[in-house]
Amino acid sequence: MQISEAWLREYVNPAISTKELVAQLTMAGLEVDSVAPVAAAFSGVVVGEVLTIQQHPDADRLRVCQVAVGEVEPLQIVCGASNVRVGLKIPAALIGAVLPGDFKIKKSKLRGVESFGMLCSEKELGLAVDADGLMELPADAPIGVDIRDYLSLNDSIIEVDLTPNRADCLSVEGIAREVAVLNQMNWSVAVAGKTEVDHQDNLTVTVEATDACPRYLGRLIKGVNPKAETPLWMQERLRRSGIRSLGPLVDVTNYILIELGQPLHVFDAAKLTGSITVRWAKSEEQLALLNGQSIKLNEDALVIADDKQALALAGIMGGSDSAVSDETRDVFLECAFFAPQNIAGKARRFGLHTDSSHRFERGVDASLQTRAIERATQLIIDIAGGSVGPITEVINEATLPQRAAVTLKKSRLEKMLGIALADEKILDIFHRLGLTVEVQVDGWQVIPPGFRFDIAIEADLIEEIARIYGYNNLPNSSLLMRTELGQATETLVTLDRIKDLLVDRGYQEAITYSFVDEDIQKAVAPDDEVVRLKNPISSELAVMRTTLWCGLLKAALYNTNRQQNRVRVFESGLRFVNKDGVLQQQKMLAGLVLGNIVNEQWGEKSRKVDFFDIKADVQAIFALTGCEVDFSAVQQAALHPGQSAAIATEAGEQVGWLGMLHPTLEKQLGFDTQVFLFELDQNLALNRRIPVFQPLSKYPSVRRDLALIVKEEISARQIIDCINSCSESSLQEIVIFDIYRGKSVEDGSKSVALSLNLQNNTQTLTDSEIDAILNRVLETLNKKISAKLRD
Repeated sequence: MQISEAWLREYVNPAISTKELVAQLTMAGLEVDSVAPVAAAFSGVVVGEVLTIQQHPDADRLRVCQVAVGEVEPLQIVCGASNVRVGLKIPAALIGAVLPGDFKIKKSKLRGVESFGMLCSEKELGLAVDADGLMELPADAPIGVDIRDYLSLNDSIIEVDLTPNRADCLSVEGIAREVAVLNQMNWSVAVAGKTEVDHQDNLTVTVEATDACPRYLGRLIKGVNPKAETPLWMQERLRRSGIRSLGPLVDVTNYILIELGQPLHVFDAAKLTGSITVRWAKSEEQLALLNGQSIKLNEDALVIADDKQALALAGIMGGSDSAVSDETRDVFLECAFFAPQNIAGKARRFGLHTDSSHRFERGVDASLQTRAIERATQLIIDIAGGSVGPITEVINEATLPQRAAVTLKKSRLEKMLGIALADEKILDIFHRLGLTVEVQVDGWQVIPPGFRFDIAIEADLIEEIARIYGYNNLPNSSLLMRTELGQATETLVTLDRIKDLLVDRGYQEAITYSFVDEDIQKAVAPDDEVVRLKNPISSELAVMRTTLWCGLLKAALYNTNRQQNRVRVFESGLRFVNKDGVLQQQKMLAGLVLGNIVNEQWGEKSRKVDFFDIKADVQAIFALTGCEVDFSAVQQAALHPGQSAAIATEAGEQVGWLGMLHPTLEKQLGFDTQVFLFELDQNLALNRRIPVFQPLSKYPSVRRDLALIVKEEISARQIIDCINSCSESSLQEIVIFDIYRGKSVEDGSKSVALSLNLQNNTQTLTDSEIDAILNRVLETLNKKISAKLRD
């Protein structure tokens, strides 16, 4: 929210600078995002009036004007603006004036005619980005007065970033209340007097949805002047609050919104049929909004309707069919309280976010409506005239918010703040905040005012005292914590250790959203049941991820689209899966690689990363745990059918997946290179086998190489498992070092070369013992997988 400092100081004006005021608000929990001047720096510009106009003798588009600027004689100024005319009051830059951009005004000649100044537009004064002509000032603007003083341009715009719980500060009055409390200044709200009623005409109002709208006020104002213009002071205050002027009727409602924090709406009474009803929308009911959007309503949407149709989305936005225009003569002014729980989320459902919904979602003072409608009525009458009808009020006391008392223990306050404050100080803070206080033996019982929805528990009251007293005034104290060191388990590898390993292998850690695009989720995991968000931030963040690959793929694509041709990323996080109707969160570790195996260099020939490179990364992870895992060729929807593997523990538990992205999915997502992925269940991947010491043999080891002919479908794992099944105690290590297909090898077969390292702990192995071991191994290989020695 942004407000004018000058407007704020009209309410309460402490003797502190802008810098001190900003610091004060920030330390009180109302963080100030920025402070900016309302206009660029310029000088020497005054209010002028065009007295006479003559055509320039040598230029069709130029006029020679005589302009009164408060001096003895009028100035001759040549002007080319299309809206210049006799009697117009405008900003006039005198000789010696300096405009934004350090543009200095000097005496000059335009096509041979002398000009002693310059008539200015909003753009030339830095008040607007663009302008169609001269800035037109009101007819009563005093000639010769400095334009900065007349428009109060020596002002700052303060932008406050409010947390959702501080809806009471979504107005100038609310922030002024805070400033008064912080500076211990007297404060009272301006009470709007009752406007004299000129006629007794009104509209019948019925509230069917009493829970959602406990209080509704309406008033008929007849005969407003459709040609009236919003006064400049109001336009300026709205502009400095980030709202453009839309005509006096709408401007008044926006002004009250910023001034008091109460949204209002004005209907063109001539466009209404019958009575006004506050009701729930009908299924599939249509409503054309002021922004040109046409929406289809659900039965849980609250609307303002007449006897014919829905007129407005209650608390959010009005409808175009009942909007005021330049022809409007009679208006129905609406001011209501809508329950936050009934407005929250409705605007986002229709892709909307308005100043009105922003306030009603967070909570508006339920006692503010009468004061707001009287204030708005008086402003409309002052600006656009008209005759005022009586207020029609429909109220349901039973459904109005009731503020429960909150008890604060004195001992609890002292323990939390570390300081004993005087009772008088605490009572003064409470009273200045507008709280109703009853002193008790051991503390205070407090009833919050209607505008403080955020005070509900004891901790809220402690926070109020701390921030008003000043966080910087609280004593510093060291925390005393007694704890016992627990035993560090050796059965788990820490996640940080695995992250360090991946970083050492060239990966970078990524953090992606748990919310993902449903299209990507379905493409990557088409069989997974997804959890949809009720109020997603956007359509691209609509479902919870069931795999970390969704975010990694999107991050990799983002990088490759920006000429990053080598990507190695990993992420640890949660995935969300539905199992038997129960939402479960699983900790996962996933990685993605694409591009070259190493960065471009002169010392090593470049090649693309392949399946076995990322498999080596996964094996390195399990090497830290000391656990053996099995890679089996199993198809997975997101992976290439010929380059995918399921990863399982020795006990057969599924740990994760590894493989190359499916070509169809690769093309669908927009990759132009092969992408390799892995994903592991952290709960299983981090399990560690505690190493057990084995004595080193003092006897020599022996290596024997074998070249086996096996069927093409026989995997390396099957060969190793088959050899291990022999249970030869002297067999220490099996290493496959070559695979050959081609000449002298039958089609459908392959040659696998491997080495067997043999060593005995009690003796040196003899040739006969070694030969016996090899024979038993070969016999087992032939029997189980039909392997035979290559000739």
